[in-house]
Amino acid sequence: MMEQTHTDPELTELPTELNSAQGKLVYLYLEATDGATVDELGQVLSMRKIDILSVCNSLSSQQLIEKCDGTYVPTR
Repeated sequence: MMEQTHTDPELTELPTELNSAQGKLVYLYLEATDGATVDELGQVLSMRKIDILSVCNSLSSQQLIEKCDGTYVPTR
């Protein structure tokens, strides 16, 4: 059995403003990929578009993400 190791030392703590599981999931995905569209988030995270838009709106109002040319990206 092969042992898996994680070599990325850049794991960061989640912002304390993140309360919902969906918000954390979306934020972590955006941080890991340096951004994604609503359609990409829906496909990868198996979430409905309406839920993604709601989460992204909440994260955006908390200034944790921003929308640039149709792609949501983390602000930090």
